[in-house]
Amino acid sequence: MAKKKPARKPAKRKTSAKKTTRKTKKKATRKTATKKKATRRPATKKKAKKKVARKPAASKKTKKKVASKPTARKKTAKKTTRKKRKPNAAFMAPLQPDAALSQVVGSKPLARTEVVKKLWKYIKKNDLQHAVNRRMIVADDKLKQVFNGKKQVDMFQMTKLISGHLQ
Repeated sequence: MAKKKPARKPAKRKTSAKKTTRKTKKKATRKTATKKKATRRPATKKKAKKKVARKPAASKKTKKKVASKPTARKKTAKKTTRKKRKPNAAFMAPLQPDAALSQVVGSKPLARTEVVKKLWKYIKKNDLQHAVNRRMIVADDKLKQVFNGKKQVDMFQMTKLISGHLQ
């Protein structure tokens, strides 16, 4: 025969013997009120802007005072004038190009900056920049002599090589 399981006793309900007073009711409502605030959805941006934009109406006395005041002008800051940068005398000194460079630039003495300008004019006129990498300059017969026999030169190396042809 199978053993019989003992029957479970029903659980006793706990009854609170505390009496509810006004103070405890207030505390309970405060707790629930704070919980309700936390679960509330935040106000939309439009409503928030409207709330911020509202200002209390000024009394008649203050309106008169505000209206009688002259409008305040903003003080403009004085602009500091910079001294114009003086060109370096070494760049502006006229230099005589040698025979190889004079075929491209000309035989007259020129400042170093003018030599570079004329060289770039020659490069762009004859379309001597590399098609993909525009920094590279592909030398033709005249420029090969200036670039010391190199076929391609970077634009930054070009100015370095030019200085060797100026006296």
